[in-house]
Amino acid sequence: MPTFAPNFITAVDVGSAKTTVLVAELSDNGLRYRGHGVSESRGLRKGVITELDKAAGSIQKAVEAAEDVAGIPIEHAIIGIAGAHIRGMNSHGGITFGARAREIGRDEIRQAVDKARTVPLPADREILHLLPQEFTLDDQPGVQDPNGMMATRMEVHVHIVTALSGAAQNLVTAVNKAGVHVDDTIFEPLACADSVLRSDERELGVCLADLGAGSCDLIVFQQGAVAHTAVIPIGGDHFTSDLSIGMCTGLADAEMLKKIFGNAVPTLIPEGNEVEVPSVGDRPSRMMPQRMIGEILGPRARELFELMRENLRQAGVLDHCIAGFVLSGGASRLPGLLDVAESILRKAARLAWPTAMAKMPASLAEPEFATVLGMVYYGHRARLARGLQEPGFGSRMKALFAKKGA
Repeated sequence: MPTFAPNFITAVDVGSAKTTVLVAELSDNGLRYRGHGVSESRGLRKGVITELDKAAGSIQKAVEAAEDVAGIPIEHAIIGIAGAHIRGMNSHGGITFGARAREIGRDEIRQAVDKARTVPLPADREILHLLPQEFTLDDQPGVQDPNGMMATRMEVHVHIVTALSGAAQNLVTAVNKAGVHVDDTIFEPLACADSVLRSDERELGVCLADLGAGSCDLIVFQQGAVAHTAVIPIGGDHFTSDLSIGMCTGLADAEMLKKIFGNAVPTLIPEGNEVEVPSVGDRPSRMMPQRMIGEILGPRARELFELMRENLRQAGVLDHCIAGFVLSGGASRLPGLLDVAESILRKAARLAWPTAMAKMPASLAEPEFATVLGMVYYGHRARLARGLQEPGFGSRMKALFAKKGA
């Protein structure tokens, strides 16, 4: 973190639909809102940058808006990474000390984790996060921190989140071109969890689904640790595109119809209701049944949750989501979506309302801002842990992957 602004944390969330920059100040009482800026994203598709200059321009616009509110220059930030190129996998590794038990220190923990991270990766992928799940000492599983304990053998189970190196670097480059240095990169659902999940949900087993414009990013927690991550390549833009085609109207008009009149359950729309649908070109608008909007959105919603169900089932974690599902992101606001989720997943589902920050405008306490708020909370927790512990691997592991309290 920058030495010239140690009391500020800035997060940049570059989404497919909008770019959000949030600045928070560290005070004796915790975090306090200082400012934020939002701009329409350009030069991105499904979380991946397609036009560097346009993306950098969108980021710069949001940064300047946040600077105006916060009253400070923004030169460093943490950024979120998401999109269909993200992959997650579980791995494990261990070391044997010999016939006699010996005390485990940070060097031994580092060796075991290094063994777990030596999985073959394609040349175009890089490790974004290495998330310890649990340690096993001899035949005793479930150990959270083995430092100082005794054993003859130690194993560590980890979850590894990887990203396409080019996609990650292009995002960093775009933020750099906007005049901001990137201090850290975070898988967005991991950060989002810090603002919307409760500790009892993490312990019991929960799936957080972050529904953005371009994709739906998943993260599953079991016994407080990350058990699974994945990306479903369906987002809010797909719903809008379906409406645009099905009702023969422009994308901007389809987005407006979705937000004002949309429902993922057609039968929840009164049968006699009609809406005015703008035409393309110079043709006059038409009156069409509102229920038709639901009949177009409903199948796409079912497809999304069927793909989600299959992904979690194949990973062996669906039955472990005892606390159900939490939906965040702007696309989660579609009426009826929770009903479809509960019907297909056979689990309870709720919207993700983020934890408010001191002095924060009420307009930010919405599911679509859960990720950028979570990034600030995550960065704050990492900074606290780094300050409290000795430097090196131990402090970094604790800083980045310590379980969040209630």
